Amino acid sequence: MADNSEVLDFLRARFARQDERFDRVERKLDEVITLLAAVERDVAGLHGDFAALKVDFASMQSRLDSMDRRLERVERRLELVEVP
Repeated sequence: MADNSEVLDFLRARFARQDERFDRVERKLDEVITLLAAVERDVAGLHGDFAALKVDFASMQSRLDSMDRRLERVERRLELVEVP
């Protein structure tokens, strides 16, 4: 009977250590999930910032195109370029 008791004590201790390890793994996993959520929010913010930059770039490109057309008209009026 003593052997049976020793085996049970050993198994209880072993399972207790496993439970502690699983608890640590769970805590770490919760930390990783929290950090991943923060990274996902930051990436989403970067996507928004990038989209805003693309809009700004398109707006500037439109303004440059408009200024280019106006400059061409001024050059033609002042006869600074040959008229095709």
